Amino acid sequence: MARKQDEMSLDDELTAAFLSEEEGNAGLSDEGLVESADDAPVEETYAEETTEDNWEDETENLPGQLAVDVYETADKLIIKARTAGIERKDLDVSISDNILTISGVLSGGEDEKATQWHIQECYWGEFSRTIALPVQVVEDGVEAILKDGVLTITFEKEKVEEPKRITIN
Repeated sequence: MARKQDEMSLDDELTAAFLSEEEGNAGLSDEGLVESADDAPVEETYAEETTEDNWEDETENLPGQLAVDVYETADKLIIKARTAGIERKDLDVSISDNILTISGVLSGGEDEKATQWHIQECYWGEFSRTIALPVQVVEDGVEAILKDGVLTITFEKEKVEEPKRITIN
């Protein structure tokens, strides 16, 4: 079924609904493009801000994030991180004031012989993850094990006294 030029699609209607009158002359142009307050089509404004040439520049100097799972049992706090391909010597784990930091370097992704990359989805380079622990732990009672590409850090939880109930007379 062909769409008439004056019919708005659901996306156009939703976009127009979220544009406020306070933005000036924002609305739909004769061509059906949503326009911003300065009468520039939204698609063109976005294209100027994000180009294929500069998107890598913005993220190039940021360290990668390490994915973690954090959970607790009755007496332990456990943190697991996928660290496949990372050697023990390339990992640094530290804790201070109930803040855990895991950092390191994942090497092996640079291949000087490559003349053209077709897909490069794997992260190579420095990574860091800082986690505010959700419960108080005994910082001296910690065990870190790296096995089968998984770093498991186990803390003993600090014993927290139950609040004393005060009787009201």
